[in-house]
Amino acid sequence: MEATKKIFRPIAALAMTLGIAACASIPPTAVAISPFDKERYLGKWYEIARKDVIFERDMDNTYAEYSLNEDGTIKVYNSGYNTGKKKWSGITGKAKFIKDENTAMLKVSFFGPFYSGYNVLAIDENYEYALVAGKSHKYLWILSRRTSIPDDIKTRFLETAEKAGFDTSDLLWIGHDRNSHY
Repeated sequence: MEATKKIFRPIAALAMTLGIAACASIPPTAVAISPFDKERYLGKWYEIARKDVIFERDMDNTYAEYSLNEDGTIKVYNSGYNTGKKKWSGITGKAKFIKDENTAMLKVSFFGPFYSGYNVLAIDENYEYALVAGKSHKYLWILSRRTSIPDDIKTRFLETAEKAGFDTSDLLWIGHDRNSHY
């Protein structure tokens, strides 16, 4: 019995540590917007800029579509053109609010039980442009309902990101010059 306790305690401590780390879905220097209107956020968003992340490597013409699932979660469909493989690809996932639906702090999953942060840091009053951060400073996106963004919004979002501790000098600016077949 004592041997079992000795084995169980480190495993329980590790599980607690991983559980606490999993809850940290936003960089400590960033703040998700509130109030947030989920219904207005739904629909298609084009990726204007992003950090270079492995799961989007070699992708351009990228966009996301958000809609409601029957269970109240948000269906997330991401698509883009892989310039290396010379083909379109897409993936479907789901997002859930972490706190309440009034705070733009969500977690998103594309692979079973594994979730990562999705946090809206800034949005214009018409829900046409959004600044989104992941769980750390390695993940940042600028989104638009169109394939471009006005310079004043771009400047404001870059300033907001930099104040939240993001290095924006390495953002990739995404082209939208292909017609999607999706």
